[in-house]
Amino acid sequence: MNQMHSHLVYPDAMNNDTDIQLSGPFRVTDATGRNHDIKAIRIFDEGYGIIDVYVDFSAAIGKDRLYADKVLIGHILARLRQIGYVGPDFGHGDLGLQDDKLVVLEAPEEFNAFAASKGWKNLADEFADEFPEDSAVNDDAGTAVSSSKLDALKNKFKA
Repeated sequence: MNQMHSHLVYPDAMNNDTDIQLSGPFRVTDATGRNHDIKAIRIFDEGYGIIDVYVDFSAAIGKDRLYADKVLIGHILARLRQIGYVGPDFGHGDLGLQDDKLVVLEAPEEFNAFAASKGWKNLADEFADEFPEDSAVNDDAGTAVSSSKLDALKNKFKA
């Protein structure tokens, strides 16, 4: 395992307290025709919008750059679509997270709804609740204006 990231990722054992398993074991083929057994596809149970998808392999994949293998990634995406994901393809995650028995993919924003349906919590939503004016409508001058505050102000001047 990469020493620098050994504290971040545990490919040999899922942490049931923080992981959501999206898929159990299945087999994929890479661009060279080799078969690979995948133990699980998982995500962490909460995050801030961009979701890393962890693909745990049963055996070491060596120095192969499987995170960039379009055929293999296509099989993984097909599995995710089989279980309900609808949306664009993924790219690979941070190269420092890739490991001997792990491929990390970075899901697009469209994945968030699917992840939420599986129990994922978007921590950014908590901040949106605390600062509702950030989601206000913009006026012509480009400043944020809350429609309810604007209505209250209009009513004040009508009286």
